[in-house]
Amino acid sequence: MSKNELLFFENFLDLNQTIAKKLFENIYYPWEVLPKIKSFILEIGPTLSKDEYDEVSENVWVSKEAKVANSAHIDGPTIIGKGTEIRHCAFIRGSVIVGENCVVGNSTEIKNSILFNSVQVPHFNYVGDSVLGYKAHMGAGSITSNVKSDRTPVTIKTENEKIDTGLKKFGAVLGDHVEIGCNAVLNPGSVLGRSVSVYPTSMVRGLIPENTIFKNTGEKVKKI
Repeated sequence: MSKNELLFFENFLDLNQTIAKKLFENIYYPWEVLPKIKSFILEIGPTLSKDEYDEVSENVWVSKEAKVANSAHIDGPTIIGKGTEIRHCAFIRGSVIVGENCVVGNSTEIKNSILFNSVQVPHFNYVGDSVLGYKAHMGAGSITSNVKSDRTPVTIKTENEKIDTGLKKFGAVLGDHVEIGCNAVLNPGSVLGRSVSVYPTSMVRGLIPENTIFKNTGEKVKKI
């Protein structure tokens, strides 16, 4: 089956804004990195400069210039970049790369995900099996839902087809500069192009083209 050019990862993500750039080599769709995150962290973690990173616990590397609240819990393997703030009661469950100058906030939970530089998930967010591009922001209470209720593999819905990812756990891909409104739900297999804005309390599914304002299913407008 031919590849869908609309879903090519370079249409969504600036790879110069992540330590995980190498992870995207030899893939086409952005969600193809998800099964590789853990092994990638275990590969590059020990090579990180000891002048720049501390291994604060087994397979957890934190930049000396990051700020981590005492109440935060971080499981490995995880890498946290410089200038990032991990706030009160954040829960990082492992297989997570948090870029530079990010905010992981109060009671936010993350697992098996990549956060590019300057991502903000600051208030009561859940990010599972997802990729969040440069300067993506999730409003308070917004979440990625990463498993279908019937436990079947996640598919990506476009205007003309469904693409089977082969993954039973896949939340969302947020392109660079995506803005998610408060309490929005990103259903499994949500793929949002660069600079998409999602209204608060919306329920998102499938491919949302770049520069779109998403209000509800069937109610989308292009940004001017």
